[in-house]
Amino acid sequence: MSRFDHTKYQPFAPIQLSDRQWPNQVIQTAPQWCSVDLRDGNQALMEPMTVAQKQQLYKLLVKLGFKQIEVGFPSASQPDFDFVRWLIEENQIPDDVTIQVLTQAREHLIERTFESLKGAKQAIVHVYNSTSTVQREQVFGLDRQGIKDIAVNGAQLVKQYAAQYPETDWTFQYSPESFTGTELDFAVEVVDAVLEVWQPSIDNKAIINLPATVEMATPNVFADQVEWFARHVTYRQAIELSVHTHNDRGCGVAAAELAVMAGADRVEGTLMGNGERTGNMDVVTMAMNLYSQGIDPKLDLSEMDDIVATVKACTQLPVHPRHPYAGELVFTAFSGSHQDAIKKCLDHRKKASHESREENAPWQVAYLPIDPKDLGRSYQEVIRVNSQSGKGGVAYTMSAEYGIEMPRWMQIEFSQHVQKMAEAQGGEVSSQHMLDLFKQTYLDRPAVYRLGAYNIERTTSDQIHAQLQPIDESLNNDGMMNIAGQGTGVVEAFVNGLSEGFNLDIKIHQYHEHALDHGSDAEAIAYVQTKVDGQNYVAAAVHQDTVSALLNAVLATCNQVLAERDYVSETTMRTA
Repeated sequence: MSRFDHTKYQPFAPIQLSDRQWPNQVIQTAPQWCSVDLRDGNQALMEPMTVAQKQQLYKLLVKLGFKQIEVGFPSASQPDFDFVRWLIEENQIPDDVTIQVLTQAREHLIERTFESLKGAKQAIVHVYNSTSTVQREQVFGLDRQGIKDIAVNGAQLVKQYAAQYPETDWTFQYSPESFTGTELDFAVEVVDAVLEVWQPSIDNKAIINLPATVEMATPNVFADQVEWFARHVTYRQAIELSVHTHNDRGCGVAAAELAVMAGADRVEGTLMGNGERTGNMDVVTMAMNLYSQGIDPKLDLSEMDDIVATVKACTQLPVHPRHPYAGELVFTAFSGSHQDAIKKCLDHRKKASHESREENAPWQVAYLPIDPKDLGRSYQEVIRVNSQSGKGGVAYTMSAEYGIEMPRWMQIEFSQHVQKMAEAQGGEVSSQHMLDLFKQTYLDRPAVYRLGAYNIERTTSDQIHAQLQPIDESLNNDGMMNIAGQGTGVVEAFVNGLSEGFNLDIKIHQYHEHALDHGSDAEAIAYVQTKVDGQNYVAAAVHQDTVSALLNAVLATCNQVLAERDYVSETTMRTA
């Protein structure tokens, strides 16, 4: 028999809920969030967080806006106990934040839990026991009544010990652990028994948390379970219905979203989804999903790079570069067609914003579900270049990083050079390498002549008189050339002078110039596309003066031709 044998697994039985309502619901507000990074997330680490790391992560959670934070399992761990005491004794809990602690339904653990919370202004005591069929029959060896007795006894003890600390505003929370593997009628039966002890009210609600301790079915089945439970639990109006999904099937976020549609008021999860096995529900992803639909997530995730850095430092776990919203590459396009579409959409948005002066127009940019700037990212990170990229990516990078706004024909020409570099390097071409390549290809090419003094006369047609100085210093004034030309514009006049002076057939196809505004010493850059003696050339030049930039770009074309024809040697021989 094959080791890879699917017949040992049984399909999850569907929930009989023919009149389900959740598919017609739309999420319009964010749920109450509860971070479990410091407890569930911490217990999943190969190396649990140090006190300093827990303090750092806790401060981040408060800064992000979490109002409920599960800070540990103080009855099971001395470091957790000490951390809870630090929070209380050092006044680290803002008035609008409630800490939550976890305990099993056993008296000595419950007693120790309340000891850790002494002096807290408000706190949530989260008690749990497993109710699933497998746990009941194979782990505990108990029947339904035996499991329910554990839950009821735990609820009574929580209520009893809370009464000993009347100075604290207590909230009780109960979880039928492994809810997804529990018969729904029994889950309701156990929860009703717990609530009968606590007697919650609309003004003093309890929290009932339904954990998908193991994700066992598709998210729609979990939504059915949540809706069925919400319909049948006795104290529905007196409870805050919470869910705690895991990611065994890769659907933790989807299951939580559908659970909210099915009636859940509250969601527990961790930043970046760290947790047992494949992880917990990823709060960052779910919150940003809401944000992308125009819903206030009630969390401030605007400094995503800082969040990622803190999570990595505290958990010692990497964040995948393609992690939704948070990964280094999630807003990065390497594909040429993607880059071109993004660039055009951003250009369109920039133009529309300038014309209408509406900075907050609805976001509609191909391939980018949200504006990277909202997360503290820059547009420079959106488009990066490798061998799969096209002219759009090259053009965007040069524009965004260095203010070099190449016309389309220049983009096509230069992107071919970048493509060759990317293929030779076998990886990404950095913006600095791209700039160096641009300078090497166009601005710093070997030349025969430089433009010296020139003057322009504007009559019925423009006339130019220019001095061309040799680059080869050994020629001194012997190689100097004076050219003169006229035309309908300065560029045409200069081209005509060069054509006559060097006996070349130079035709300008297109040219373009613009100011540089990215801190360069040069104030203008010019690009020209020419045909010389039937061969195409592209050149560029920078100068503090716009006209001089154009003339130097034209001369750069001429210099390419002269260099190809070894004009320096010929001139040296002629003047010797």
